[in-house]
Parts: sequence; structure tokens; C-alpha cells
Amino acid sequence: MNTFETQDNDLVISTDKSLLNRPLIHKFLSERSYWATGIPLETMNRAIEHSLCFGVYRAGKQVGFARVVTDCATFAWLADVFIVESERGQGVGKKLVSAILAHPQLQGLRRFMLGTRDAHGLYARYGFAPLEYVDRYMQIQDPNPYPAG
Repeated sequence: MNTFETQDNDLVISTDKSLLNRPLIHKFLSERSYWATGIPLETMNRAIEHSLCFGVYRAGKQVGFARVVTDCATFAWLADVFIVESERGQGVGKKLVSAILAHPQLQGLRRFMLGTRDAHGLYARYGFAPLEYVDRYMQIQDPNPYPAG
């Protein structure tokens, strides 16, 4: 995949994986997120390698992250979205979601999904909505995929 980058004043959003601050991402996901608590570094790295990733940078410092699991043709799943606490409330999350939805390889998809516990309002303004036919979807879920140890 080609590198995609957008800039808004001093905020840069890029898909260049070489820019990612993996220790920052791992610390946030494993210690601060409700969805990936305890994720092993190797698991996170494998997820990054097999996803379209978006880093958010201000003055060269990473302040946000998201990744999209996709076939770049019909389906995408938005995951691991976060903005560091010091940057919240400044529209950075909105700029990140806008950049993701503008990515050339994510156009014309039949379905773009995500899961959230607390950011429904953010995603709704971009067209995301609750599943219409919940009974059509199934999952296999491990309630404790990253046991301590």
C-alpha cells in the first residue's frame, strides 16, 4: 500500500508505519484501553503489520493512532482508535476519522464497521450507525485473550 498523508496546520496524519511509536501504542492499548488490556507486544505488532495504520503526529510526536483491517475492496473494520489525553477535545479524533474515510483505498466499500463503547456520537457524524440486522451477525469471542503471565 502506498503511503497516504494529510496535514492540517501542525497536525500530520500518515499511514507510514516506519513513523509509528510502537512503545506508545502498546502502552496505550495494553494499559489504557478497555478493548485490548494486556495485549502482548508481539500480538500488537502482528496486528499493525497486517493492517492499514494511521498515525497522528504533532511537532513530530505521535498523539494518536488507528488501524483499519481491510481487503481494500469490499470490507473494512476500524480498530484501536485513540488520541492521547493531552490532545483530546481539540478535534484531533475528528480529523483522524475524516482522514481514514478519505483514504483512496477505502473508497467504494460495501461495509465499513467498528465497535465502540463510548464514542457513538463521534462516529455517527460520519455515517456510522447501529447494525440494522443484528441477528445476521455472529462472532467467536474470547473473553480473556491476553491472560496475565
